[in-house]
Amino acid sequence: MTHRYRLAFGLTALLGLTALVIWQGSFTVGDYGPRTTEQTYVYWGLSTLIFLLTVLLAFMMFRDAAKLYAARRSGQEGSRIRTKILVGALTLTFLPTIFLVLWSVEVLNRNLDKWFSRPAENIRFNLNEIGRSLESETRQKGRALARWVATSAELRAFMAAGPMPSDFFRSVCEGGQVSEAHIVRPDGGQISICEAPETERRAGARRELDEKAEIPGGHGMVVVRTIMPVDLARSASEINVQILNYDKLASGRKETRSFYLRLLLLITLFILFVATWVALFLARQITSPVTALVDAARAVRGGDLSYRVTAPATDEFATLVRAFNDMTQNIQAGREELDNRRRFIETVLESIPTGVISLGHDGSIQLVNQALCQIFPAGMVAAARRLPDLIPPENEGEFSRLLKRARRTGTANRQVELAIDGGTRQLSVTVSAIEARVSSGFVMVLEDTSELLRAQKAAAWHEVARRIAHELKNPLTPITLSAERIERQIGRCEGAPPDVKRIIHDCCNIIGREAISVKNLVDEFGRFARFPSAQPVPSDLNQAIKDALAVFEGRLSGIGLHCSLAPGLPQVSLDREQFKRVIVNLVDNAAEAMSGSPLREIAVSTAQAGPDSVELTVADTGCGISTEDKEKLFLPSFSTKKRGTGVGLAIVSHILAEHNAQIRVEDNKPVGARFIIEFPAVTSGASAGSGLEVTV
Repeated sequence: MTHRYRLAFGLTALLGLTALVIWQGSFTVGDYGPRTTEQTYVYWGLSTLIFLLTVLLAFMMFRDAAKLYAARRSGQEGSRIRTKILVGALTLTFLPTIFLVLWSVEVLNRNLDKWFSRPAENIRFNLNEIGRSLESETRQKGRALARWVATSAELRAFMAAGPMPSDFFRSVCEGGQVSEAHIVRPDGGQISICEAPETERRAGARRELDEKAEIPGGHGMVVVRTIMPVDLARSASEINVQILNYDKLASGRKETRSFYLRLLLLITLFILFVATWVALFLARQITSPVTALVDAARAVRGGDLSYRVTAPATDEFATLVRAFNDMTQNIQAGREELDNRRRFIETVLESIPTGVISLGHDGSIQLVNQALCQIFPAGMVAAARRLPDLIPPENEGEFSRLLKRARRTGTANRQVELAIDGGTRQLSVTVSAIEARVSSGFVMVLEDTSELLRAQKAAAWHEVARRIAHELKNPLTPITLSAERIERQIGRCEGAPPDVKRIIHDCCNIIGREAISVKNLVDEFGRFARFPSAQPVPSDLNQAIKDALAVFEGRLSGIGLHCSLAPGLPQVSLDREQFKRVIVNLVDNAAEAMSGSPLREIAVSTAQAGPDSVELTVADTGCGISTEDKEKLFLPSFSTKKRGTGVGLAIVSHILAEHNAQIRVEDNKPVGARFIIEFPAVTSGASAGSGLEVTV
């Protein structure tokens, strides 16, 4: 079917070209044709060359248009921009060409007749105008001459019966182109002033004009007859003959119109063909590198970074091609570097013993390492898609707060107890936000510290019990010995009253029994050293702080205590008695730290750190805490004071841990330290705490 279409198209093109050749061979230009053999050869050579160029350009334009149409039908890259460039160039060419053609046709059709007929009419019109002007000028000249003669002194002297001024009258006719001049008296008689010779008047055969002027004093009037300088009738007759000859020449205007229309058509077609070819050439110069760049971009998008653009290009497109090749080369080098780094990081992640989880901003799991399977069951890790798939429901709130805190501060860490696979694990969880943006992800590091914490707790409480037992046992021995000595001495004293001896004997017995009781209690505490379990209930944090600070009322001599409790805080879970011990320890430590400070102030404040957390801050203006001491501050037996057992902050940390709260220490600005406690808010039944601003 396609072969038949091609054959039909070829036959049609052959017939069209044959018709063009026949038409070109019969082309005639009428009276404007060549006159000699040499002119004929030159004319037909040029016309044949123009004809062949026109056919060639038409073929090229048709071929490129067909290719462009096929490219657009197939969706080829660059075909649309080629079409736009072609249409734009043709539009810029067609519009002035079409307007030029329309104007030329309008001029030929509407004004050709006027070109051939208007000159004759203008000649007649101008001749009449010249005749009227010349007649008017001649009349004015004759009228002026008549008035001059009528008012002259010579004429007045002559009219008064004086001698005739022959010389004066003769000068009137000689200088003014006057054919005759005479005086008409009141009685009708005439007196001749002057008269041109008869031969001169007959030879000129020109038109004569009479002008009159009255003589002052009622002596009659002067009549002057002037001669027209040009014979307008004869001139008009000669011009009419020339116009007739011109009209004969104008009878060929139809052939002239046809010749110029055909010439205009050829020039227009040639201009359009050239413009189309130039537009297609320019479009090819633009679309070739653009198409190559699109293909290269598609290859790069598919992952082939080794693809390079090799299409020829000039000017800015050459710069664009070079920039694209340089860009892909840099991307390829960067990708190889990133692959190397990724493999290195994966190797490091797989070699470290701590579990690592890469999280998206929505909590989706992006990447985990092999060590995580040692903390969670391997099947659970493989099936987990989001963080809640790994975390028990009762711990989701803790991890959610960790993520939010990491979003605010950059890094957050916490010790978490998880019930995993029928057992309990103590995990040290550190969360780092990749960026501060809301859409940023997280990196979570989980370290199993169950054994370590268990050993640390056992060692810490063993040390606490040992220190307490030591501190209590040391005074018990001298107390017991002193009581026994007093009893012996009072028994030897003969002069003592019996009642006194009895009382002293009873007191010594009581001291001995109570010392034994305290000793037994110390031994029992040493064996079972532990604090009673907390019993937290939803409470108002502000009110609990006010109750705890009431202990220090009137007892902080020289120290300013400032409270700034934010109103509207949600409730938190507190064991009021144990929380009171936390406040007392922190305030007491702050007072001890400011013993040598010139400015002694303690600031207690509360604020809502987030929608589900509340912060308590205790700040002082003391000596502060060094970086090394911050790491050991909450360990048993560590103290920065010269006196004391050093278990106060360890007890505070233990109490807060049972409240699911977290304590950290920071530097206070400009001096001192700040202890910040973060409590999880009670999500149900939250009530607003009362605001308070107190200065002690």
